[in-house]
Amino acid sequence: MNSLEMPPSGEGPVSCPPPSSPAAGEQELWAFRDLILFLAFACFAFLISVFLLTFIYTYVHRAMGWRLPPMGIQNSAFLLLVLQLTFHALIFGYIYFLIRLRYQRPFWKTIQWRRVPLARALELVLGGALLAVFMELAPALLPDKPTFPLQRMFSSPEAAYATGIFAVFVAPFMEELIFRGVLFAFFERFGGIAFAVVTTAVLFAAAHLEEYSGAWNHLLLILVVGLVFSLVRGLSGSLTPSVILHTTYNFTMMLTLFLTTQHFRAIPGLSFPRPSTGVSLHVLTLGLISFLAQR
Repeated sequence: MNSLEMPPSGEGPVSCPPPSSPAAGEQELWAFRDLILFLAFACFAFLISVFLLTFIYTYVHRAMGWRLPPMGIQNSAFLLLVLQLTFHALIFGYIYFLIRLRYQRPFWKTIQWRRVPLARALELVLGGALLAVFMELAPALLPDKPTFPLQRMFSSPEAAYATGIFAVFVAPFMEELIFRGVLFAFFERFGGIAFAVVTTAVLFAAAHLEEYSGAWNHLLLILVVGLVFSLVRGLSGSLTPSVILHTTYNFTMMLTLFLTTQHFRAIPGLSFPRPSTGVSLHVLTLGLISFLAQR
């Protein structure tokens, strides 16, 4: 598996030598079967997360006297965050045990997590902030709409704060681990760095499709951002730079929103978003499991 790494001298990227073949009795990294199993487990983890949240909430909300019915879980920013946290916890556990038990390798080294010099880290922080500013100022190139499903996460100042915390402290690492850690390694092995960069960027944008349903220009910007993250991962040969870049990007976006909306109290068009015209997969699943749980 070839990779590119930026030398400390500031010269252009140079090819790193391919890793040595696995020793006798040692599992080969990132086999095609493991990719299929990972994707299958991701679907399973999503369904399990929805089932657990709906099942628990169905019985807890009665005891607590909460007004929101189980069928309305998809309209609660806090419950959707719990759903995402559960899903990410399951995915992290699967990746960790895949590496530690199946591959019998050190976790952080295997996902290409490396220390970044302070000067380089500051460059990445600045780069993430500038990328966020560029995305905010970029002109619309595709049809867009003022409301989309993601806006339910900002239905109140409290929801916006919770979403901001998740967007800065959880989402960057987990999304990078999934897309630029595991999936990038699979695609790089089978198709090279260029293939891995493009494929993971497209999948990254596709993962946000439901959140930005109908807001095609937003999705285009997400694709561009994903390409930048994947390119940084490919050039550095490490997951750490893309995590720093992603974290700073999200932080800058949330800080800008915080400063321009009176601390999340005056978000134009976000306080009471219109329902999405499309029916998302997770809404259908939530409704079905909620119905079954009440039988």
